[in-house]
Amino acid sequence: MLLEARDIGKSFTGVRALDGVDFDVRPGEVHVLLGENGAGKSTLVKVLAGVHHPDTGTVERHGSLAVIHQELTLVPQLSVAENLFLGRPPRRFGIVDKARMRQDAKALLERVGLDVDPTTPVRDLGIAQQQMVEIARALSLNAQLLVLDEPTAVLTDTETDRLLDIMSELRAQGVGLVFITHHLDEIRRVADRITVLRDGRSVGTLPGTATVEHMIELMVGRTIDEQYPRRRTEPGEVLFKVEGLTRRGAFHDVSFHVRAGEVVGVAGLVGAGRTEVVRAAFGVDPYDSGTVEVAGRRLPAHDVQAAVRAGLGLVPEDRKGQGLVLTSTVGDNLGLVTMKSATRAGLVDRAAQRDRAAEMAKSLRVKTSGLGQQVRELSGGNQQKVVIGKWLLADPRVLVLDEPTRGVDVGAKVEIYELVNRMTAAGRAVVLVSSDLPEVIGMSDRVVVMAHGRVAGELPAGTTQDKVMALAVQEFPA
Repeated sequence: MLLEARDIGKSFTGVRALDGVDFDVRPGEVHVLLGENGAGKSTLVKVLAGVHHPDTGTVERHGSLAVIHQELTLVPQLSVAENLFLGRPPRRFGIVDKARMRQDAKALLERVGLDVDPTTPVRDLGIAQQQMVEIARALSLNAQLLVLDEPTAVLTDTETDRLLDIMSELRAQGVGLVFITHHLDEIRRVADRITVLRDGRSVGTLPGTATVEHMIELMVGRTIDEQYPRRRTEPGEVLFKVEGLTRRGAFHDVSFHVRAGEVVGVAGLVGAGRTEVVRAAFGVDPYDSGTVEVAGRRLPAHDVQAAVRAGLGLVPEDRKGQGLVLTSTVGDNLGLVTMKSATRAGLVDRAAQRDRAAEMAKSLRVKTSGLGQQVRELSGGNQQKVVIGKWLLADPRVLVLDEPTRGVDVGAKVEIYELVNRMTAAGRAVVLVSSDLPEVIGMSDRVVVMAHGRVAGELPAGTTQDKVMALAVQEFPA
C-alpha cells in the first residue's frame, strides 16, 4: 500500500467532520472518494496530506505525496512559471535560472494542454486556466501518490478529457491516485475503487464498475428519480432584457431576454464572454454601449445598487472571492443582501434577520454547527448554498446564476434545481450560466449560446449537446 488510513476521527467547533474513516491507496490505481458536500472528503484529504492532525486513528504513507486542493493556492501577483516552481526554482551558480524556468514551465503547460505564456501573471488567467496551472504544478513534483480534490469542477469537457488521460498515464506508471469529483460520468471512466463517505463515515467501497444509481443511493442515502427536474410554466411578460451590450475586447452586440416564469440558459466555451456579460449587466463591470432592463425599467450602467433595487440578483462564478465574506458567520452572510431592507431608524432588526437566515439554512439543508459558524469553515458546496440563499431571501424578480452547481454534489444539485422551479412558479425569471451542458439543456426553457463574445444563436428546450457545441465553436469575422 502507498497509503493506509485507519479509524480517522476529526472534529471542528463542535462538528464531527470525520468519524472512524478507513481508506487506503495501492500503487497503480485510481481510488475515488465520493460523498455529498460536507461528507468529510476535503477534511480527509487534509488529514492524509498532514495539513490537519487527526484526533483519532493513524495515517501511514509509503511514498511522496502531492495534492491538488479544491480551492486554488496560486499567488496571483507572480507569473505562471514562478507559481509552477514556487519555493524550488531552478538555479545556476546559486542564481535563479529564469530562462530554464520558462523552458521547463512551457513543457509542463504543454503536458496539460494549456496554451499560455509562462511569463503571464496568474491574476490575468481565467479560473479554468488557473486550475490547469495547479495541476501542472502538482505533476512537476513527480509524486508517487497524487490527490486530486475536485480538479475538474471548473474545467471544460476538453480540459477534463485531457486530465483524465493524464491520470490514466500516471496509473500505468504505478502512481496511486485519489480522485474526488461530483461528476459521476468521470468516475465511471477512471475509477478502480470507490469509497463513499456520508456524514463523516465511510459507508462502503464499490468497484469502479458500480452503477450511477448505486453510487447515488450509497452517497445520499436515498434514490434520486430525476436528475434535472425542470417544471415548466407558461412564460409571462419580459422581466429581463439585454440589448446590444458591448465592451471592446470582451463582448459585442449581445442581446437576449427572459420572461417571467422562464429559465434561459447561457452556454459556451470558456472565454466565450458569458460571465463578463452577466457581470456587466448586473453593474459590476462597465460596458461601452447597449442597454439592460428589468421589468421595463432601464438600469444605469456600472451601478450594482440600482440593479439590486430594480430586483436583479447575481450569484457569481467565484463564490469565495465575490459571493461571500469568508471571515463572517453563516447568518451574517445570509443577511448581506437584505440588511438594508431590515434596517429601521438606522438599526438592523437582528432578530428578524436571524429568524429568516435560520429558515433559509434549514430549507437549503446547509450543513453547519449553527448560524454563528464562520462561513469559511463550511465545505465548498455548503458555501454555495449560502450564496444562493442570501439572494433567495431578497426575493429578486430576476436571478442570474453563474455556475451555481460547480463543486456541488448530486443531491444538493437537485435541491438547487427545485429552488429554480419555485422561483419560476412564483413568476420570477432565471438566467442560468453553466459549463455543464446536460444541466443547461435539462433545466432551461431556451438556451442562448455564446462564442467569442457574441451570441452565436438560440436553441429551444430539449436541444442536444451537439447543436449547442456547433454554435459554441462558431467563428466570426474580425
